[in-house]
Amino acid sequence: MAIRIGIIGAGNIGSVHAAQFSQLGELCQITAITDVFLPLAEQRAKEYGIAEVLASPEALIQSDKVDAVVIGVPNQYHAELAIQAIEAGKHVLLEKPMGINADAARQILKASRSSDRVVMIAHQMRWESVPMQIKEQIDRGELGHIYTAKTGWYRRKGIPGWGTWFTRSDQSGGGPLIDIGVHMLDLALYLMGNPKPVSVYGATYAEFGPKRKGIGTWGKPNWDGIYDVEDLATALIKMDNGSTLSLEVSWAVHMDTDNTPFVHLMGTEGGASYRGAQGKLLTEKFNKPMEVPLIKPENDENERLRLSRHFLSCIQEGKQPITSALSGFTNNLVLDAIYESSRTGNEVKLDWNL
Repeated sequence: MAIRIGIIGAGNIGSVHAAQFSQLGELCQITAITDVFLPLAEQRAKEYGIAEVLASPEALIQSDKVDAVVIGVPNQYHAELAIQAIEAGKHVLLEKPMGINADAARQILKASRSSDRVVMIAHQMRWESVPMQIKEQIDRGELGHIYTAKTGWYRRKGIPGWGTWFTRSDQSGGGPLIDIGVHMLDLALYLMGNPKPVSVYGATYAEFGPKRKGIGTWGKPNWDGIYDVEDLATALIKMDNGSTLSLEVSWAVHMDTDNTPFVHLMGTEGGASYRGAQGKLLTEKFNKPMEVPLIKPENDENERLRLSRHFLSCIQEGKQPITSALSGFTNNLVLDAIYESSRTGNEVKLDWNL
């Protein structure tokens, strides 16, 4: 029987999810959609052949025509809606970050642990072709012990929606660190074998946004709005197994950058680099450095389609998604610690108490 999907949030990311699930008609059916701006929900319903436009998230969550809820709304609403959906017996696909902060993510994790519903965070980078190829080699032991890694995403001029919820800390939780940094943190920890982060030292800066510089093309600016988040963040994260991860992200920076996300993994037997649609495996043989290029296959299925199919298969098979609620909480815990370290100037040890 096809899984019935309801989408909360008809904006850009909601449309992306609708497009992917619409391609999986043999596995699911999008039966409902809602948005605070109902005409936009009605537009998406026409675009993707969605039967019902419901008046509110609560109505969608309570609908007996919905088995699983996709949540693509501003960060401040993630916990409230996810918990409502879990308690209503719905499976949940939640956009990143899991929560606006670690406390919110902790609440979602607790709700998920008291339920048998699937709760998955939509970190699509884990399903990109090159990271998947790298992970395959890591699982075979080709890199040995990954003792340090470096990841980041430098956007030179990419502040999204200046003055909207994107740039308000009370609605987003932060700037590029929680927006795109969470992707890089999630991917790097996954490739490192999910070691447990125990402490961080970090710093954040706001040198562009307050001056209304560094504006990107994503979202429509609200010049009467607020900008009170960072536009660059940097951190060193220490793990319980002794490994370290360096994280650097920006929305805007004066730097020679190609605006491409990257991960560099350094292991005892080999290394790996990911940069956009390309990558490399690196090692030493016959006393010489050697490398193997990795590329995205020409007819590769897109990563969000793989993500969507994984969500559905987890529901069908009753299994944990690889981007589980615990992984989402881990990311939020690290992000909170980086912000706290920047505020205090001190190393911050992570509080894993639930």
